[in-house]
Parts: sequence; C-alpha cells; structure tokens
Amino acid sequence: MDVESVIAQYSPFLKKYWLPLALFLVGLMFFVYGLISFFGLASKKQDITFQKTDSVSTSSKSDVVNQLSILVDIEGAVVTPGVYKLVQNAIIKDALVASGGLSSDADRDYVSKNINLAAKLYDGAKIYIPKVGEVIAQGSQIPDSGNSAQSLINVNTASSDALDVLPGIGPATAAKIISGRPYTKPQDLLDKKMVSSKVFDQIKDKISTY
Repeated sequence: MDVESVIAQYSPFLKKYWLPLALFLVGLMFFVYGLISFFGLASKKQDITFQKTDSVSTSSKSDVVNQLSILVDIEGAVVTPGVYKLVQNAIIKDALVASGGLSSDADRDYVSKNINLAAKLYDGAKIYIPKVGEVIAQGSQIPDSGNSAQSLINVNTASSDALDVLPGIGPATAAKIISGRPYTKPQDLLDKKMVSSKVFDQIKDKISTY
C-alpha cells in the first residue's frame, strides 16, 4: 500500500475529527512538558539537600579542630606577652616559642632551675616569666605572677589531661567532671556527686571555678 492510498483512505476521517485530534496532540505536548519540568524540579531539590548536608559536615569538622586547641596566657619577661592558641598537647616550651622567646631582661637562671619546659599545658593556663631580680612564688611547673589562685586548676575550663593530674582523678572522673559543668563553686563537685568526699578533700585546695 503506497502513501497516496493511505492518505486517500484516512482523509475523510481526518477531515471529520481534525479538531479533537489537534486538541489531543496539544494536550499530549503539555503533558510531556509537565513531566520534564517535574523531574527537573525534583533533581534540583535533591541537589539543595545534598549541599545542606555537606555544609553541616564542614561545620562539624571545624568544631572538632576548635576542640583540639587551647588558650594559654604567657606574661612577664617574654618578647611578645599575650594569649596564644596552641595545640591541645602543647608544652611550656611551645608557649615560649609562640611568644617570641625570653626577653633580654628575663631571669634565665630561674627558668632553667624552676620551669619544666616539657610540662604539658591545659586550656586557660597562665605562665609568668620573671625578670632578673624579681621575687616570685616557688613550687609550680607553670609559674604565675605570685597570686596562688592563678595556679589553681579551673574545673570549668580545664581539659581532661589537666584534671587528670589532680590526686584521685582519673580519665573517667575527669570526663564526669567535664560533663557536669558549669560549677559556681568548688563545693559543687561534691554536691553534684562528681567526686567522693575523700577525693574532694584532696583536691579542694587545688581547684577553682573562675
């Protein structure tokens, strides 16, 4: 059957029903266009959701980095006194390097005899380097300006490693103390049952809450 025969055969049908057929074709075009638009919009929504998830992941990584750093105040006879952000396992020597080292008037003899440069620091620690001829309190690996309160361990800011050096405090108790923050006074450790009465008697003169 050739093309002319087919046209001749269906010509009356097309002439009679051309309008419904035209409307059907137009409707079919809109239907196909709607399907394309729908799947395209769904694809875009998935992209947005993925980007949000990636943003949260990046934020979490940033929080982890911040948790692995500590702030240490180093004052006295150093080149550039101030507060420095150091890695979590930093030692006193790292703080001295960060501040530019000892100044020309630093009491180097005192430093060599009384300061353990390998001592590990904790978040919120204060280091004071005396000048030649300056009188300073003895007995602390992390010296201060003479105020004994500054050498106390702050239970609201100290790291787990810093709390672990206290008598009777191990890693598990240190984690428990951190989870119970904040504290308004040292007695809160006992009131909140973070430590036993025996341990509290051992550490009460070595801790602070500010």
